[in-house]
Amino acid sequence: MSQQAEHVYSDPARIAQLEALVHQLPPNGHVSLWLRDGNSCEGIVSARPTVQQFRDADGNQGINAQVRLERAGTSDWSRYVWLDDIERVEHHDSIMGSES
Repeated sequence: MSQQAEHVYSDPARIAQLEALVHQLPPNGHVSLWLRDGNSCEGIVSARPTVQQFRDADGNQGINAQVRLERAGTSDWSRYVWLDDIERVEHHDSIMGSES
């Protein structure tokens, strides 16, 4: 993964929002992600994302994270989504139902 991100965050409240999203994305969880731009995508979370240090195009350092989605039964499709692009997470399995 590159150490470059379009958006990085240093505000504690925004970092807390990103960390809250991390906990909504369990490994092997089947989810739909509703994105801020109005699009959505569906897949299996390959691994729980972790917030990391990145730099934006201006060299500012801050926090962001990506989640990798895969499709069940195929190894030729995956998609990375920046957590700050996610508006809402919808779960299609019972993993989160028992944790909420």
